This record gives sequence, structure tokens and C-alpha cells, in this order.
Amino acid sequence: MEYRVIFITAPVDKGEEIARYLVEHKLAACVNIVPAVKSIYWWQGKVEEDSESLLIVKTSSEKVGELIEKVRQIHPYSVPEIVSMKIEEGNPDYLKWIDGSLR
Repeated sequence: MEYRVIFITAPVDKGEEIARYLVEHKLAACVNIVPAVKSIYWWQGKVEEDSESLLIVKTSSEKVGELIEKVRQIHPYSVPEIVSMKIEEGNPDYLKWIDGSLR
């Protein structure tokens, strides 16, 4: 099985809600919440700045498509940041735990 780490930014008051949804619906084995990151970005032709939460999601590759769709449905942003990276290597026991948590 292949595994992924997904980064999602969200408003500070919505991060935990999104994380809990992903875990409860077996789309993520674990979500770490970094409660305060400062984001500076282009939006609609100008530079914006916001305080956000960063969600670090661990899941399997087979769950990524559904996870992205569900986050897009429940996320308050019209264009939420959802980026996925393959896990090339890791603790075999941890990766096995991911499998078991997503069943």
C-alpha cells in the first residue's frame, strides 16, 4: 500500500472540526493540528495575510481522492489548500497502523 501526507490550511476556528471529520470518517488515520501559522499569499490580485491552522494528515493513497472531495465540501474557503505528498519511507509499524486505522 502507498501512503500520503496531506497538508491543509484552514481558519483557526475550523481546523479541529475538519480534522475530526476526516478521522471519524476513516479518511485519515491521524491529523496533527499546528494551531497557528501565518500565511501570506496572493488572492484576487493582491497580497493577503491570515492566521490559520495547518493540518498534517496521514492517510493511504487510495483515500486521497475522496478526502479532497470531502474537504472541498466542508471547508469554508472557495479554494482550500489541499496538497498531497507520497511517503517514500517510514516506520513499518506506523505505516501498518495507518492501514488498520483506515479500515
